[in-house]
Amino acid sequence: MSLHADAVRVLTQWHPPSDCQRELQSTYIAHLRAHPDGLTRGCHPDHITASTLVFSHDRQRVLLNLHRKYSIWVQFGGHCEPGDATLAAAALREAVEESGMATLRLLGNRPVQLSTHEVPCGPVRPSHHLDVRYVAVAPPDAIAAVSDESADVRWFAREGLPNGLDRPLLELIDRSRWL
Repeated sequence: MSLHADAVRVLTQWHPPSDCQRELQSTYIAHLRAHPDGLTRGCHPDHITASTLVFSHDRQRVLLNLHRKYSIWVQFGGHCEPGDATLAAAALREAVEESGMATLRLLGNRPVQLSTHEVPCGPVRPSHHLDVRYVAVAPPDAIAAVSDESADVRWFAREGLPNGLDRPLLELIDRSRWL
């Protein structure tokens, strides 16, 4: 199965937790049906991306990435690559690369949230990442490392999150406590 076919299958079978998420689901599926290259950074102005929110083994802390380019705290994620077999594999690969932790474990192989955000990506503006978000847990002995894409990587208690997190990320953190 191709990455494109996997993404259509995953998004079609996903059960959104809200009407807003159901609308995004429809938008993402329509995007993929209209664009055979809809998961590549070459698809303009919008393309599917994959990301992962990482929790500590006890689920009391969340690991965030201070994005070097945008100077905001975000989950780990980015563009799908030709070697990614599935959307979940792309999300996990991004989290491993950007966190430096090779032993992350996804909580299920299904998305937890969809989030669309504008980015200065590619030649057409406005352009958007149609982000498919997963959740992973780090092992107890995991040590995070700063990657080339990060200015910092840091654990935060749920009660001590940094200021300025966008609403979808806060919702993802909150929704993930029930997984």
